[in-house]
Amino acid sequence: MYAGKARAYTNIALIKYWGKKNEQLILPMNNSLSLTLDAFYTETSVIFDESFIEDSFSLDGTLQDAKQTAKVSKFLDLVRQQYKFSLFAKVESQNFVPTAAGLASSASGLAALAGACSAALELPLDETELSRLARRGSGSACRSIFGGFAEWQKGDSDQSSFAQAIPADGWENELAMLFVLVDDGVKDISSRDGMKRTVETSSFYSGWLETIDADLATAKQAIAKKDFNKLGEVTEANGLRMHGTTLGAVPPFTYWSPESLNVMQLVRAARKQGLACYFTMDAGPNVKILVEKKNLTALKNFLADHLSEEKLITAYAGPGITLMPVERSEEL
Repeated sequence: MYAGKARAYTNIALIKYWGKKNEQLILPMNNSLSLTLDAFYTETSVIFDESFIEDSFSLDGTLQDAKQTAKVSKFLDLVRQQYKFSLFAKVESQNFVPTAAGLASSASGLAALAGACSAALELPLDETELSRLARRGSGSACRSIFGGFAEWQKGDSDQSSFAQAIPADGWENELAMLFVLVDDGVKDISSRDGMKRTVETSSFYSGWLETIDADLATAKQAIAKKDFNKLGEVTEANGLRMHGTTLGAVPPFTYWSPESLNVMQLVRAARKQGLACYFTMDAGPNVKILVEKKNLTALKNFLADHLSEEKLITAYAGPGITLMPVERSEEL
């Protein structure tokens, strides 16, 4: 029997990843930059044993069906093939995400699965190699190997596409991100399908790609200089440009809802009153607001007149992946 367990935290891209140039290898069209957060994480244990006749997958204590298990088995097959290993596995995963957060856990989930497999099989993987492996499960998972800021290098091959930590001299610990839960329902268009449609059909997509290098340079310079306003400005602008590409797709679509637009306007109104804060959004209606810790209470007080408290979740910079002891109850 071979057993391992890992915890990984989710991340939010400040400079977005939007579109793949290789679906099978999950190679992105552009580099991206993220901040790992402490409020949302996944713990996953993996046990390989010769007595198993097939893979099994449990999520939050519930045994998953064949369709969900197949997604995990696909990643396990990659590990088995890459490291010449043939045993089936029992995978148990638990998501520690606030109720109805509407936050995709694929980044933390696949990063934790990669870490647990590495620990179980005692693979001699450094952070770069583990990031590369996690990418094959979910693109953004490669960034969750690292705490704080990380940049995913798009690369042009399996070997050259991975994330790297961006040193910030602890400045990330002065930041906070406030999640505004606009809608926790199932999206009409998944991130994967939205990316594919945008890359293949959007007349705005080439313009988006042309802005990435400049946005990345601005963001990294802001981090190096600990310039919150500059980081916030490029984060907000980059997110808006990403969402703009969906309006040029055929047929056009958007992840925004009327309430998303309302929250964006509230953030702009807060800035007009001298409160530095900036929004970003992933492929969904929920809005994330980047703010300095010292201004978090003021931001919450400003939003309290417009949004109910249960719609707000606070997160701070989180750590990188950590290995955990496998408890006896998780063994055979």
